[in-house]
Amino acid sequence: MLEFALPIRIYIEDTDAGGIVYYVNYLKYFERARTELIRSMGVDKTAVMEDGSVFVVTSASIDYLLPARLDDEVVANAKVIAAGGASIVFEQAVLRGEQVLARGQVTAALTDGKTGKPKRMPIGLRKVLKGALIPKEVTDDR
Repeated sequence: MLEFALPIRIYIEDTDAGGIVYYVNYLKYFERARTELIRSMGVDKTAVMEDGSVFVVTSASIDYLLPARLDDEVVANAKVIAAGGASIVFEQAVLRGEQVLARGQVTAALTDGKTGKPKRMPIGLRKVLKGALIPKEVTDDR
């Protein structure tokens, strides 16, 4: 299973008045890690978008376990845990060393940019995703 780890330094802009990372920023860190994971698979998101397709987040759940603080060095992880004809499910976490600060799952779907309706991912993308998974986790490989 392919996993991507993105190092992140916590800056003042990431924190609240108490120097603790503002909760919504974890979702931004998740987004960056997902983007880099897909890029590491050789998939150019802009190429997917050339035909008017757009990836959209359809579901996100996150558990906040410990706070990240100003000047911390953390790592945002992302891995694909399931893929269907039009959607991808990611398992994600933000860690400081061995400590899990936040963890969650994000589902993204490929949609038609004009109508907003789901559309099947190109076969090449589905094959790349299948290669990143344990075969039984791929739910639709047609």
